[in-house]
Amino acid sequence: MMPFNPPPEPPDFDKKVRQPGNAWLAKNPNPKKGTRDYWSPFKSDLADGFNNLCGYSVMYEPVGTVDHYRSRENYRNLAYEWSNLRFASAWINSSKGTLDDQVLDPLDLGEDWFEILLPSLQLVLTVDTPRARTDGDS
Repeated sequence: MMPFNPPPEPPDFDKKVRQPGNAWLAKNPNPKKGTRDYWSPFKSDLADGFNNLCGYSVMYEPVGTVDHYRSRENYRNLAYEWSNLRFASAWINSSKGTLDDQVLDPLDLGEDWFEILLPSLQLVLTVDTPRARTDGDS
């Protein structure tokens, strides 16, 4: 797997996403109401930061989605934080759902933590993967 560096936060993200998003959360404390999407206008910034690669599969993603690494359902306080956003393919994003502590963060991976077995293309952990990262202690 290829490690990613955190993309820089766009200069107007705080004004256009964080501030209105947190104000919306304050007015709508009921989790059943979900969250309002203020982040979509910044999808291209996120895609650029990930070089148009899905953060989880490292495959080229021409469309992609904004993924909240820590789900909006479980971590409403992080819904409007740039540091919680990842660029991901839509099917991986929807499959990940609320498995917050069961999915490794693409921004926290080591270079030699995985290998692909041929011909099956199965992705497996290597001996270089820190045990603490695979025991659910994330």
